[in-house]
Amino acid sequence: MSAHVGSAPLTDSLCVHCGLCCDGTLFGDVELTGRREALRLGSLGLNVDENDADGQLLSLPCAGLRTTRCSIYAHRPQCCRTFECRLLQQARRGTVTVGHARVRIAEARAQVQRVKALLAEIAPRRGTRLPLAELVADAVAARGASPRFSRRITDLEKAMATLARTIRTTFLD
Repeated sequence: MSAHVGSAPLTDSLCVHCGLCCDGTLFGDVELTGRREALRLGSLGLNVDENDADGQLLSLPCAGLRTTRCSIYAHRPQCCRTFECRLLQQARRGTVTVGHARVRIAEARAQVQRVKALLAEIAPRRGTRLPLAELVADAVAARGASPRFSRRITDLEKAMATLARTIRTTFLD
């Protein structure tokens, strides 16, 4: 199998329908290569944090993400240019078909929607741009504040565990 499907690169067939590496599902932030990259991304309106230990970080979910597509693709960070999830690597090698990869992406996105739906029931946070794992951790930490949501918190923990397993086995090394 080649790195193309028909005349389209695999990234057009898979990545633009996924977006999990940019939306705060797979990662909480992206390491930037230096101050110059941080300034450039900041000028594009992206949220760049300075972390003394790690240098500059692009906070996720990325403000440049539009549904599942990168609106700053030509200007994306170096880390984003070089990242390939396990699923994309497998499709490139031909160890999974593009059809199978699309099914796995759809399954993961459905699991993300399940987690988000439970979060919306438990702790609606409109306008909060935090990685999914942080939102879940905040909701679970607030467990004592609302005993009536105890069952939903348990459901949320189970849904997040399922998603975490999918992320680990499908997308990350």
